[in-house]
Amino acid sequence: MDIKEYFARISYWGSHNKPDLSTMSDIFQHHIQAVPFENLSIHCGERIELDLEATYNKIVRKKRGGWCMENNHLLSWVLTTLGYDITLLGAKVYVPEHDAYPEEIDHLLLKVVLDGKSYIVDGGFGMAYQMWQPMELISGTDQPQTPGVFRFLEEGGTWYLEKVKRKQLVPNQEASTSHNVEDEVYRRIYLFTLQPRDIEEFRGCNAHLQTAPDSLFVTKSICSLQTADGIRALVGWKLTEMKYNYRDNMDLVEIRMLADEEMEKTLKEKFNITLDKKFVPVNKSRLSLF
Repeated sequence: MDIKEYFARISYWGSHNKPDLSTMSDIFQHHIQAVPFENLSIHCGERIELDLEATYNKIVRKKRGGWCMENNHLLSWVLTTLGYDITLLGAKVYVPEHDAYPEEIDHLLLKVVLDGKSYIVDGGFGMAYQMWQPMELISGTDQPQTPGVFRFLEEGGTWYLEKVKRKQLVPNQEASTSHNVEDEVYRRIYLFTLQPRDIEEFRGCNAHLQTAPDSLFVTKSICSLQTADGIRALVGWKLTEMKYNYRDNMDLVEIRMLADEEMEKTLKEKFNITLDKKFVPVNKSRLSLF
């Protein structure tokens, strides 16, 4: 594994001699705009391995993406290699359908301590809830970013991440099945504690999320990538392209349904992904990812 090869993968040509906030933010921004959040392996008959070298080979050499346990595991290696103080944390992702959090951790994120301050770095959430910059770990303070306003709330040692939502302009509403959820003013994203975790603690959830019949990742094929001014996402056969803050604090959402024969070309052109095996799109869950 070679840091220069990783930098080439994310098209980062800046300096990396000094572990400071601006360097970390810059590398992070390049990562989320180059490496998709995706679970396509599950829908190609491949297994997602919780192994750093396998993840490196998949994301850096094969130019694929990954989910949280791949993206953030790789980022932890990158940042540790560059001299940052990294701790793995475990989170429980909010499920709007049930208005609840799961009982077991199902998300990996990173805490970085820099100049006496703690930051959360999470390059593995994807969709419209992906943070674009590291977030300072402070409770009750709005942290505006291009995708919207994020904030942490802390109660009794448990931290909650939420995002204030913008209105959405959806020109072709008939293609959207979930725009009613936009009545939400904010969306809870996940909760976590500051208990340090070891990557081995995620083996159970890594296996469960790719095999359980009711897992979101089994019931939906997902590929999303942050762009210079928004995101694009392919969920099942639905291609959504969102432009943040298009006008009047409103996001523009354009939706198109694809035919099977368009899949391969779309993955290549929109996400720079070429799959080794036959991809079978799935979208059985009605859960909104926007």
